[in-house]
Amino acid sequence: MVRPVLAEAGYILPLKWNDGGDLASLCRYLEELSQWISVLVVDGSPAPQFSLHAKVFPPAVRHCRPHPLGLTNGKVEGVLTGVQLSAFEYLVIADDDVRYTCESLERVVALLENADAVRPQNYFADSGPWHARWDTARTLINRALGSDYPGTLAIRKSTLQAAGGYSGDVLFENLELIRTIRAAGGREIRADDLYVPRICCSVRHFWGQRVRQAYDDFAQPGRFAAEAALLPLLLILRKEPARLAMVAAISVMTAEIGRRRAGGARVFKADAALWAPLWVAERAVSIWLAVGWRMRGGVPYAGKRLLIAGHSQRRLRRII
Repeated sequence: MVRPVLAEAGYILPLKWNDGGDLASLCRYLEELSQWISVLVVDGSPAPQFSLHAKVFPPAVRHCRPHPLGLTNGKVEGVLTGVQLSAFEYLVIADDDVRYTCESLERVVALLENADAVRPQNYFADSGPWHARWDTARTLINRALGSDYPGTLAIRKSTLQAAGGYSGDVLFENLELIRTIRAAGGREIRADDLYVPRICCSVRHFWGQRVRQAYDDFAQPGRFAAEAALLPLLLILRKEPARLAMVAAISVMTAEIGRRRAGGARVFKADAALWAPLWVAERAVSIWLAVGWRMRGGVPYAGKRLLIAGHSQRRLRRII
């Protein structure tokens, strides 16, 4: 049964599986989800995969193709199609690895009563795999220095439509969506204490995201400059183990601050912060590999290249 607070809300899942995924897990989630809220899956998968999805997805789930909007970023095309097709003002947008509970879904929708965008906090439901802990260190540092960017947002449809949608030719699409809503005069709530689990990706996918995540920082110049300085610093200190140890200790302490923020110790394991030095070392290298991609025309994406990570708030205000 759809819960009262969710009766006026819709759930949009932009999907594109080229080589399959854990279809059984997704179907179980969609079955449960559709008992709470209206669900729309905008599926850009190849024809055989799309047909399979149409057969196995629960009957209550609406399943459709994305509109041909001519956008480079396929996820944005899926989201904007879902927004156009949805009859609801309150919309929850989530990647296929996000797993809301009924309680977290109710809360994120309720927060939209006083906001135009709500940003919850993702965490890995299973933090056992080594690469889940590695990536969790990134999340914790983000939380300590500001706020993390999850794979799910809740928005008001009318605010996004008033802005004319958002750019589908950028890599960091969640940041672009948030900045667009802000530029249109919308209010964002950072719900850093609203924890929504997600499923850990494969090791192959994890490695494929290292440089792409670093490329996102071209949309955040201050952060980009700080991270670009890491490699020269580490090279200067390579023969001074005591100072290198100090840098590692600072990264661990920073991550631990993020772990404890807003009750995070409830979901982030006690040893999560210890992986921070490894992530810092990784980012020190991957940020410069991202520079190499930038010089070659951008990030490889669906047979093309995405040059722009995201537009600045100032530029979006001028456009809107």
